[in-house]
Amino acid sequence: MSPLRWVILLTLCAASQTGSPETYVWRLPRGFPTPAVPPDNPMSAAKVALGHRLFFETRLSVTGHDSCASCHEPALSFTDGKRRAVGTLGDTLPRNAMALVNVAYNVSFGWIKPGLRSLEAQMREPLLNTHPVELGLAGQEESVVARLAADRGYAKDFATAFPNDGAPATFDHAVKAIAAFERTLISGDSPFDRYVFQGDHTALSDSAKRGMALFFAPAVGCGSCHSGFNFTGTWRDAQGDTGKPAFANNGTSDRPMRVPTLRNVALTAPYMHDGRFATLEAVLDHYFSLGAGAIRYDARLPRAAIDMQQRADLIAFLRSLTDEDFVSRYAANTVPTGGAPTP
Repeated sequence: MSPLRWVILLTLCAASQTGSPETYVWRLPRGFPTPAVPPDNPMSAAKVALGHRLFFETRLSVTGHDSCASCHEPALSFTDGKRRAVGTLGDTLPRNAMALVNVAYNVSFGWIKPGLRSLEAQMREPLLNTHPVELGLAGQEESVVARLAADRGYAKDFATAFPNDGAPATFDHAVKAIAAFERTLISGDSPFDRYVFQGDHTALSDSAKRGMALFFAPAVGCGSCHSGFNFTGTWRDAQGDTGKPAFANNGTSDRPMRVPTLRNVALTAPYMHDGRFATLEAVLDHYFSLGAGAIRYDARLPRAAIDMQQRADLIAFLRSLTDEDFVSRYAANTVPTGGAPTP
């Protein structure tokens, strides 16, 4: 089976939800399934707009200087360009900030916790962690929400987003709103997508097409971990999980790390859980330097050598996963003044 056909068979058709005015309407790229949404946090346009505003809200840090966007900048496909993230008090965190692109499809969250299974649960970690401090709100949840509720704009937005609650401005609702916004960060209009899902055979260069064939070739092995439409191995959608959270030991740690998406990977340097590699070329050099010894880390790692042309072709394919429209759409609207960008 060809790599192209294999990728297509791993995807579901795009879908849209319709219904009452409160129902969020997904505008999904061709080939993308409808994301899963927790029953206790249904989507709505008002909730997404509130979450978008809160994502950039510096009052959600103990110093008043940082927000979710401090570690997840839209222009960098919602990463921060640092080897390891830095908390609001200056603490260097143990791992690299993961991209939020297509985070709605994750089976688990973070680098090391397969049991962290929802955006709502994950978000409490940066907000409330104390060792190390990230945003530093532990013990200050009520006071932070009180300050937001005193803002007439926020009071209105919370009431609109949570219309059936007598006390709409709560910490839990803030978390749910940000999670709803993050579920809309869906990227699917890269040259790869236009080639695979939209039938534009001119979207990829010849080099990128050769690189795509190499990526999915068993001897090279990249696609053994980075499979599926989101290049994460397994995914979650409205129909359920396609498998367990995908973890692998790639020879950079003494423990397996979650397989991250490769979408927009050219924008998310530095790479690996600790940001040790500054370029995609350095990443490939690492993998193909393991040789026969790769099996002691993970049997899926590549053990075949590649030449310089093949290396260049793989890089061309990885760069073809960049969705410029997604990045520019969100980067141009980093301080929302009336709703989230149209997905």
